[in-house]
Amino acid sequence: MKALCWHGVGDVRVDTVPDPRLLDPRDAIIKVTSTAICGSDLHLYGGLMPSLKSGDILGHEFMGIVVEKGSQVTNLSIGDRVVVPFTIACGDCFFCRKGLTSCCERSNPNAEMAAKAMGHSPSGLFGYTHMLGGFSGGQAEYVRVPFADVGPFKVPDHLSDEQVLFLSDIFPTGYMAAENADIEPGDTVAVWGCGPVGQFAIRSAWMLGAGRVIAIDEVPERLALAAADGRTEILDFSEESNGVYEALNRMTGGRGPDRCIDAVGTEAAGHGSVDAVIDKVKQAVKLASDRPHVVRETFLSCRCCGTISMPGVYAGYLDAVPFGAFVNKGLTLKSGQTHVHRYMPILLDKIERGEIDPTFLITHRGRLDDAPDLYKTFRDKADGCIKVVLTP
Repeated sequence: MKALCWHGVGDVRVDTVPDPRLLDPRDAIIKVTSTAICGSDLHLYGGLMPSLKSGDILGHEFMGIVVEKGSQVTNLSIGDRVVVPFTIACGDCFFCRKGLTSCCERSNPNAEMAAKAMGHSPSGLFGYTHMLGGFSGGQAEYVRVPFADVGPFKVPDHLSDEQVLFLSDIFPTGYMAAENADIEPGDTVAVWGCGPVGQFAIRSAWMLGAGRVIAIDEVPERLALAAADGRTEILDFSEESNGVYEALNRMTGGRGPDRCIDAVGTEAAGHGSVDAVIDKVKQAVKLASDRPHVVRETFLSCRCCGTISMPGVYAGYLDAVPFGAFVNKGLTLKSGQTHVHRYMPILLDKIERGEIDPTFLITHRGRLDDAPDLYKTFRDKADGCIKVVLTP
């Protein structure tokens, strides 16, 4: 089959690789009908995540048709149309029973490697390093799905792939980010980063009762998309000479936002600020794993006793974070990979009810063969690119 494989920093290629096969009675083989490039895929593309190997198949946002299944997969039938969560869960461990599926204790075969870096291992992920399982990803014609009696989520035929594809990751991720922010009716919510997850976090914040949402970015197309709902306010940080903290204080009468969402993660830009420049230099020469500019801004900007939600992906240890501000202001921080399984039925219902049409996000479409070029377009934010969907 054809699959998009990583071969080094900035080097992804469509290769011909062996077809996947069933390895366990709980496996299924999915013929991919739609897949997407995620912002966190760019962290792999840029070589920021450890334990990738040349030839690894990327991609964790995908859906398709069940074409083969193991003997213990009794909930699915050949021909079923499914969306697959990017987090892999067994369904029966301590965390899965609590609905905390992104922390499944059994789905990462390389849990010991992850525990050395993080203290404990989260769940395995599709197409996202050997530390998180070494599972082949979904930017391919076919995928082996472990624990297929738990993960793949059947979707109705009257909805298109593009309407339901993002249930695999970014819609649940944005929604959980807003939920983690503990939004109370009328709250002011500031969202750093208007990429795909940020866009869903913005719309989810409104769904959860926010009174005001401020979207922070510098990319015109992203800011325009955030403002397209007619009520989200935008803040272009490149135009704020005194920084985002001062701008948010001005916009909130000096109190700061009630809730802050960091939908940026390890590759924060922060053009012009001294700390952001230092972060980039340290990361470039391998003296730091992340660029935590946005973490600092959320800690300083959030009002006292407010909540910070962090769906943005970070790789390792953060440098020069104002933890004194975090403690003395009485802030709450919530983060984590998304418990996708929990949110899929909830968000499918919202799509079917017409509360949201996830296709608003898609700017670029292509075939799997177009993926290497579209990775570059997405990375460079060229041609107004916000979200890429591929059909193998």
